[in-house]
Amino acid sequence: MIKRYHDNFVSRGTAKVIERAVRKNGIKKTSEDPEVSQRLHRVFSDEIKTGKVTNQKHSGRCWSFATLNTLRHAFASKYKVKDFELSQNYLFFWDRIERANHFFDDIIATADQPLDSRLMDFYLRFAEDDGGQWANAASIIEKYGVVPHYVMPDTFNTEDTTDVAEVMTYMMKKDALILRKMVNDHANDSDLQATRDKLMSDVYRVAAYAFGEPPTKFDLEYRDDDHKYHREAGLTPLDFYHKYFDIDLHDYVVVTNAPDHKLNQNYSMPWQNNVYGGIPIQFANVDFDLLEQAVLAQLKAGETIWVGNDVLQQMDRKRGLMDAHLFHEEELLGVDFTMDKADRLATHQGECTHAMTLTGVNLVDGQPDRWKIENSWGDKNGDKGYFVMSEEWFREYTYEAVINRRYLPEAVKKVADQKPIELKAWDSLQ
Repeated sequence: MIKRYHDNFVSRGTAKVIERAVRKNGIKKTSEDPEVSQRLHRVFSDEIKTGKVTNQKHSGRCWSFATLNTLRHAFASKYKVKDFELSQNYLFFWDRIERANHFFDDIIATADQPLDSRLMDFYLRFAEDDGGQWANAASIIEKYGVVPHYVMPDTFNTEDTTDVAEVMTYMMKKDALILRKMVNDHANDSDLQATRDKLMSDVYRVAAYAFGEPPTKFDLEYRDDDHKYHREAGLTPLDFYHKYFDIDLHDYVVVTNAPDHKLNQNYSMPWQNNVYGGIPIQFANVDFDLLEQAVLAQLKAGETIWVGNDVLQQMDRKRGLMDAHLFHEEELLGVDFTMDKADRLATHQGECTHAMTLTGVNLVDGQPDRWKIENSWGDKNGDKGYFVMSEEWFREYTYEAVINRRYLPEAVKKVADQKPIELKAWDSLQ
């Protein structure tokens, strides 16, 4: 068998040349198509004017960055304030609190399940994880409001969540064992709730040490693009949100293209709803053409779009390029890599790994051929932080777009209004 494999390897006349190149440079660099940068020209027929990009640094907060980007662009446009930024730290603090609060209730409710059950594995694996969905950020904003970045700037622990994630994850798992034991030992409700309250107080303390306590009031101060100074004192975060942002996040729908699921069906994922009374995590799963139609309508109306993609596929981070044929690994290695979008999702080869903000598109004869993306990886990647993706990459590796109902085709509205089918916690759309 080994001899057959060897003979097959050397039968390819260029085997040793390829081996030397791959050993020296790696698979991606050796297989990269240098013409991609020519195809992905950074000029766009339709483009929303935006400013400097944000930087999530060493954290998994893309979902909240992309959500706040859509809000800050609306503020910047309405009040003519270039490069206005909202506090991501403020959202992250409340996400940690809300997530722990829901986690404790989930643990109490499932105390009769074995620790090695698939659901318990999900809860413990993702306790206080950095990642999240659009609806998580939207729910926190609707409940707690927003503040400018200068009011609650990032700290060491938000720019690099390694330490605090390690501590909080440890706490959650230890606390889960305490609560499970109390339930299974038939502790009375008052004792159980007293313990739960003490554990929540511990979570708040750690969050306050790591991120600082959120402000209850602040003074809004900014100078607009005409250099006129503006100030309003004593705003609460909710006052600021409702007064300065002409938006209701309940009006938005997460339009999804996940072909491993039945199309024209609404789905929900209650296992990741972290805010009681918040916006539920739901996906209106439709054909990609309908998703793209909605995206184009919202973009042409001047509103940027939260999109969920798989940036682990066919992407050059440094140059900010996303093209379905950026790396020709199949041709280089002589191996068949054929999997369609449904296959990749079903096997978790494809996942929604990152959220970004769509800000532009290039149309040729009315059809898109490339898109402009605002990332949250700082201005050292891409073109001052902006990426460009091909139309084929958009179709193959984009799974979600958050669209205001006013821009949805009627067919998508009907799907979004269906009673949702509940997905498993470990579904491919998690």
